[in-house]
Amino acid sequence: MKLIEVDNKKLYKKFHKVPFIIYKNDKNWIPHLRQDIDKIFDTNKNKLFQMGGEAIRWVLKDDSGKLIGRVAAFINPKTIDVDPHKLRVGGMGFFECIDNQNAANMLFDACKNWLKNRSVVGMDGSINFGERNEFWGVLVENFTDPPIYQLNYNPSYYKNLFENYGFKVYFNQILFSRSIHDVLPAHYERSFNIVMRNPKFEIKTIEGISLEKVAEYFRIVYNGAWATHKGFKEMKPEAAQKIMQSLKPIINPQIIVFVFYDKKPIAFYVNIPELNEVFKYVNGNLNWLGKIKFLYYNWAKPPKTMVGIVFGVIKEYHGKGIDAALIKWYLDNIVNIAGYDNTVFAWVGDFNPKMINVSKSLGGKEYRKLSTYRYLFDPKATFERHPILNA
Repeated sequence: MKLIEVDNKKLYKKFHKVPFIIYKNDKNWIPHLRQDIDKIFDTNKNKLFQMGGEAIRWVLKDDSGKLIGRVAAFINPKTIDVDPHKLRVGGMGFFECIDNQNAANMLFDACKNWLKNRSVVGMDGSINFGERNEFWGVLVENFTDPPIYQLNYNPSYYKNLFENYGFKVYFNQILFSRSIHDVLPAHYERSFNIVMRNPKFEIKTIEGISLEKVAEYFRIVYNGAWATHKGFKEMKPEAAQKIMQSLKPIINPQIIVFVFYDKKPIAFYVNIPELNEVFKYVNGNLNWLGKIKFLYYNWAKPPKTMVGIVFGVIKEYHGKGIDAALIKWYLDNIVNIAGYDNTVFAWVGDFNPKMINVSKSLGGKEYRKLSTYRYLFDPKATFERHPILNA
């Protein structure tokens, strides 16, 4: 076997080709967009490089020269010094491999050795060189449903490849789903009635609101809900604007909802269409032809599933039934207008039991599970799972 560093355009193409070999007989598989992956490793587009981050990629060939695997390793300066256990841990991801432990070990070893030379003590995988909402985790449950956009999908044998090498589960990522048409428990209506008795409360979508104003509303709720939590930083206006601009091409204003109190935003529920229901027609390449196909199928066969990417309530309004009232209003006012049948909630780590309970209380059923693995280079080091949030 031969490991080759990806350092030119020809090898970039081979890096993208590997998944098409691994999944050639998997009818459920939908390839990630190569443009989404390329921008992660583009030193001009990924700001982590400007912050001191590093990344490297390899492809693996067998003795006959056939592609059999790929992987990437990286140092994320935003996370390396804020690990809950105070460990300097690197990352590895974009792993694809045939069902061969020796081949997998060669890919894992490449990551380990590269990271060791950068003074880290372990690696998490399979993760992203960026935020957790993209390309994060190893799928370990539910290999029968098609993958969600930018959510990792892999053969069932990957679990064994990781664990046989010595990776251990750092935390599990749980996805919940529910039918839009399922009836909510009675307490949701009670909470809604109590909240809406106060004329200062208002719930509405972002229809007719400028994207700049939506970004500011988003920032206010985000900071009020999470900025005081360990591991979260206060969101700046420019960051909020950038998030909304990135979502602009896919935003459906009918499925993004805010709660206001005295005209000030206090809660939100942000959903986007499940784009893989359209991207499955573009075969992983959003070039000019892919864009034409996307526009056509998005019109002819629009998504029937939406993905809840974030739900939050400003801390001082916790325990007042705002979350239940928001969901009740949402389902009463959105479903028949927007035309969706199902919703999938963004993954929740098993270190966050509060949000798991919220997902279950919304009628969510466990839909899919991924695992974020950790491998410590020192075999004598004590392995600890991700601490429970707010424990």
